[in-house]
Amino acid sequence: MLVFFKERLAFLSMPKTGSTAYQSALASRADIVINEPPLLKHAPVYRYNRFIRPMFLNVCDAEMELMAVMREPISWLSSWYRYRQRPFMKDKPNNTHEITFDDFILAYMRGQRPGFAEVGNQLKFLERQPNGTGITHLFAYEDQPRLQSFLEERLEVKLSIKRENVSPAFEVALSPDIEERFRRKFADDFTLYESISKN
Repeated sequence: MLVFFKERLAFLSMPKTGSTAYQSALASRADIVINEPPLLKHAPVYRYNRFIRPMFLNVCDAEMELMAVMREPISWLSSWYRYRQRPFMKDKPNNTHEITFDDFILAYMRGQRPGFAEVGNQLKFLERQPNGTGITHLFAYEDQPRLQSFLEERLEVKLSIKRENVSPAFEVALSPDIEERFRRKFADDFTLYESISKN
């Protein structure tokens, strides 16, 4: 998470959307940088609302606008799947070695997900809270120029983004019937993504 106090902007770091690269590029410009622990670095709206927002509101009488990045849902899960196939993950309980992408998606769709498929949910991460706290500026991961343009203008900086924490690059295939089931079950995720990717 990055907070730019003067600009009243907090950049929430959705996992697997390039957030680490942006944190590295903007760390020296930010007023607050949360790199650890992961539960705070990747704090969703509900955690920001409960723990971070009151700090600014009660001490500084300041309300931040929130920004975040969302990735196309299948691509987002593909990145998680590939990330957990890194060689050093082989002996860890949440690795995806010996698991097909089909099986990964099927496991993700279960009510009780096994550890290797427990990666959270983008819609839940972005969910507006009952008190109105929500994302003000939402960007599609696949539209980097729009995201960078916004940050450069808002923060008056010139960005140079270097890829970090990248998942291994290899093709993954999802069976058409499983993709159809996934799109039906997570229709709201696709609806939200399509609403931002078309802007």
